[in-house]
Amino acid sequence: MTRHAIVIGAASGIGWAIAATLAADSTVTLADRNADGARDRAAELGAPHTSAFVDVTDETSVQALFADATPDVVVNCAGFSGFSPIVDLPVEQFREVIDVCLTGAFLVIKHAGRRLGDGGAIVSLASLNARQPGVGMSAYCSAKAGLAMLTEVAALELGPRGIRVNAVSPGFVPTPLTEGAALIPGVVEEYVENTVLGRTGTPQDIADAVAFLCSDKASWLTGEVLDLNGGAHLKRYPDIHHHLMKLTGPSR
Repeated sequence: MTRHAIVIGAASGIGWAIAATLAADSTVTLADRNADGARDRAAELGAPHTSAFVDVTDETSVQALFADATPDVVVNCAGFSGFSPIVDLPVEQFREVIDVCLTGAFLVIKHAGRRLGDGGAIVSLASLNARQPGVGMSAYCSAKAGLAMLTEVAALELGPRGIRVNAVSPGFVPTPLTEGAALIPGVVEEYVENTVLGRTGTPQDIADAVAFLCSDKASWLTGEVLDLNGGAHLKRYPDIHHHLMKLTGPSR
């Protein structure tokens, strides 16, 4: 029987790569706040794959996504970041990042956990920044660290139903989310210098790992937050603020 997978954040970047990879053996619902983008991507895959709108910051929207579904696999790739030193960061912007990256992940796990069939799988996209701090990234780092622990708690709670809950923590992958940082001279170069395998990642690198975590080959794996970053977690994170100041000059 063909599995049903719901991929949230599937309109672009890593989410799209995951949806396309899972489509090889699953019927995929590509969900995104960018409804037009999700619809276009679903059309690329063709029938029986479909699209849906979801805003992970709105519980009613998340609940509606799962209302009539009994998925076997749910993957949440929704996320975004900002950049500002703590002393300059408006609390509204801090909350906005937390809302999408952590509270949104909670809502997805909550409603997916209610609708998943026994023996299903949930995979979240965390980040290298779940364990490695970056100057100017307090909200994102805090959210992703929280998501790592949320993954472990959810694995404990949903395990009795055979539902496995894991996360993947990518390092630097060129996507729409990271293109702003990539435009700052020196950032990508410093990242690669501090990556053991000497390169940035690709969306397909992440998609392959997620597909494994969703598969029966990972049937005894839960509560794992997989560092998938070419060994970057063994060194240090790029000083984006330093490179930005070289480009623009001090703000004060």
